[in-house]
Amino acid sequence: MIRVVLPTHLRRLAQVGGEVQLEVHGPATQQSVLDALEAGYPMLRGTIRDQVSHQRRAFIRFFACEEDLSLEPPDRPLPDAVATGAEPLLVIGAMAGG
Repeated sequence: MIRVVLPTHLRRLAQVGGEVQLEVHGPATQQSVLDALEAGYPMLRGTIRDQVSHQRRAFIRFFACEEDLSLEPPDRPLPDAVATGAEPLLVIGAMAGG
């Protein structure tokens, strides 16, 4: 099981509390985790990544094991601790201001 922690606004949209646990088939990558997340919670389609290009939305960041994984290729394997469920994949809504 892969554990995913969503920001508050996406937890409300998906009507979940805390973290989401997902069954991911094949290697655990950002892409496979997001595919499983969107399959289980279709209301999240288009909120984390573009529906057509599958590119990460500009103000969404991914963290795991104290590392920013946002700029990693989407098909790169996630850290073993995330793949085994020991650590969650954090989806963070970035803040901007001026």
